[in-house]
Amino acid sequence: MSDNRKYEITVTPVATYIPEQSDEAANRYVFAYTITITNTGEVAAQLISRYWHITDANQETQEVKGLGVVGEQPLLKPGDSFEYTSGTALATPVGTMKGSYQMMAEDGQAFEAEIPEFVLSIPRVLH
Repeated sequence: MSDNRKYEITVTPVATYIPEQSDEAANRYVFAYTITITNTGEVAAQLISRYWHITDANQETQEVKGLGVVGEQPLLKPGDSFEYTSGTALATPVGTMKGSYQMMAEDGQAFEAEIPEFVLSIPRVLH
């Protein structure tokens, strides 16, 4: 049994533009993102903390770190998923997010689960 397969978390992001919370005239573009975190490994693991790297179209970056997600630190048994929705605001109509979750397996092994980069974009900006 390889350790790579033993400690494996799959992260699936989906982003949506929220026009009613945005103010394009003031360069405020609000996006919601729904994240599905699935334990595709062989050991139960708890999400301890998160790290986000957010970049807008002007290459301005924000880094966000904190415990848990939406106030929770879910424990995921093999095959379990946890889904949550959160949001962010950008000064441009397009940007990206990526990051990682810091996980703790029930056997005491700490590891990171990569959050793949995904695009934040208002409709009709990107093809």
